[in-house]
Amino acid sequence: MKFVAIILFSTLVSVSGIYILREKVFKLNETAPDNLPFSDSDFYSLSAKDIDGNTINFEKYRGKKLLIVNVASKCGYTNQYRDLQELHKKYNDKVTILAFPSNNFGFQEPGSNEQIEVFCEKNYGVEFQLFEKSDVRGKNANKVYKWLSNISDNGWNDKSPRWNFFKYLVDSNGSLKAVYSSSTNPLDKEIMDFVLN
Repeated sequence: MKFVAIILFSTLVSVSGIYILREKVFKLNETAPDNLPFSDSDFYSLSAKDIDGNTINFEKYRGKKLLIVNVASKCGYTNQYRDLQELHKKYNDKVTILAFPSNNFGFQEPGSNEQIEVFCEKNYGVEFQLFEKSDVRGKNANKVYKWLSNISDNGWNDKSPRWNFFKYLVDSNGSLKAVYSSSTNPLDKEIMDFVLN
């Protein structure tokens, strides 16, 4: 009986520790400082290849609010595709969603660009902008994510994605305004305030 009690106690401590660690490591809710320092790196000079291999110059997003998110098809947060599509459908005149498939976390995006595109259309009716599969953190991160997580480029943030469905909000002037972790849903108040105000 004593042995069972020790095992139960150990399990409880381990699970609690994992939960606390997950909250500290994965939860993030940061907004740009009020007096954002000047950055000489222009967001609109960036470009990236879409899911079909066409180069998209970010100049086309000048004057638009953006929600930039790294996505994966085999993640616990994959259902956020549905909420991203709902946000796009209701408010695409107010915010543009840019989604970057990535296999950086738990190998949860194993598919090819073609497989990802079919998965998104078939399961979630995705109509927002999908880019080609790429790295979103580390030395091989694509140019967009290097800009998003480099203080010398964006002026204040050094946080690269910690998991799939990490979100960055860029305002209509090309300034990074906020960073939200995977647990922040696309339809949560923080994001809707950005979209609607």
